[in-house]
Amino acid sequence: MNPVVVTSAGKVRGTSRDGISCFQGIPFAASPVGPLRFRPPTAPPAWDGIRDALAFGAAPPQLAPAPGAPAMWRPGDGLDCLTVNVWTPDPGAANLPVMVWIYGGLWKHGSASMPHYDATTLAGSGVVVVTFNYRVGFEGFGHLPGVPDNRGLHDQIAALQWVRDNIGAFGGDSGNVTVFGQSAGAASAVLLMAAPAARGLFRRAIAQSIPAGARTRTEAATVTATIAQAAGVPATWDGLAGLPPEALLAVQDAPLHTREDGFSAFGPVIDDDLVTGQPWAALETGAGHDVDLVCGFTHDEYRGQGPAPAAGADLRLVAEAVGLGKEAAASYRRAHPGLTDTELFTVMLSDALVRMPTTRVARSHARAGGPTWLYDFTWQGPTLGAAHGIDVPFTFGNATSRYAARFLGSPPPSDFADLSGRLRTAWTSFAATGDPGWPRFTPDRSTTRVWNLPPADTCYPLEASRQIWESSVSA
Repeated sequence: MNPVVVTSAGKVRGTSRDGISCFQGIPFAASPVGPLRFRPPTAPPAWDGIRDALAFGAAPPQLAPAPGAPAMWRPGDGLDCLTVNVWTPDPGAANLPVMVWIYGGLWKHGSASMPHYDATTLAGSGVVVVTFNYRVGFEGFGHLPGVPDNRGLHDQIAALQWVRDNIGAFGGDSGNVTVFGQSAGAASAVLLMAAPAARGLFRRAIAQSIPAGARTRTEAATVTATIAQAAGVPATWDGLAGLPPEALLAVQDAPLHTREDGFSAFGPVIDDDLVTGQPWAALETGAGHDVDLVCGFTHDEYRGQGPAPAAGADLRLVAEAVGLGKEAAASYRRAHPGLTDTELFTVMLSDALVRMPTTRVARSHARAGGPTWLYDFTWQGPTLGAAHGIDVPFTFGNATSRYAARFLGSPPPSDFADLSGRLRTAWTSFAATGDPGWPRFTPDRSTTRVWNLPPADTCYPLEASRQIWESSVSA
């Protein structure tokens, strides 16, 4: 018999498979259409009877993530995308740990319906897992006069409020919630740690590969002006809300003229409310110090994010482009005497995009007294090494999706199951008890978990890079 659960808006009917009950496509907010377009989320309408929760809701509007990749959203799907999904090992249980996933995707891609986020295996470890959609691209992060910024982050908070109010009916403990996410989802988790509006909604966070990328209001306004001009409408709510989502998607990359503009025109906007700066900025003041934090990076973060460096790339210009002084190129060569300039390009970009932002988050949180654990995922996949995103299949235990095959090949390496099991045990143990299984990272002890087989605990492995960045940026 399919399980039925009572939520705050009405009853939902799910499915059961492999001992796990799954409920999909439950609204946590009203459809952001008409006057709700480009506005913060509002409560969903209630329903009578039993609502089938047997299929994922629509993805938020977005283009396909890469040429040849399947499109998660099509124009006919509309904007009714703000839904949650729950996997539970026992809807009749009480006080199971809860893990809430926030997807990444350059702030312009992503959906909880992507097959690599199926949480059946993860929930089998004895936790309730929640995934949800939040608005991406201009719908979620475009800046408009008179409209609150960071609607995507507001969506995330609304989903967490739904978890607080409803997860007990699925067997979960609303007082023991761990937010976990990768890339933009990792940055979201850290920003929410420090946001007053999210206070008390979760007690732990796992942030996998935290990027920098917050934008000032001025920068965000410039993006809006460029997009509005490309679309031929005024840069106002009236002008842009009158466009169908596909018209905005057609011009969303108009602000990206050069490599220095990055991979996305969107990101969190510094609104002095939810976002006060880069992900580590608020942590430096002690905000979120009562949230336990596991964070880390894959060792080769630039792989999988951008094109291979051109032959003969000038490292001095690369260093300057990522915010370092030109002299930093020589410092990288001294720190890594056995590497070619092409290899150093990957090291430098890996540091700039994720490894140093994640390090700054860990150091800031630890210095403020926040319980912190750091890791470096070094396991080498057969196609892209320890690339950005390779840890996601290990997190969910899903090795055969299209996404996983990009990193693992097909069939996956024989040691995938072993390392995935160890990683999932660490994550679920942390969610249950606050202990992932290795020593804390503190201002005086930089112990770092190295995720490989076998896992090992070492001193922080990127000290040379950290010193280069600390000295160059502060100079």
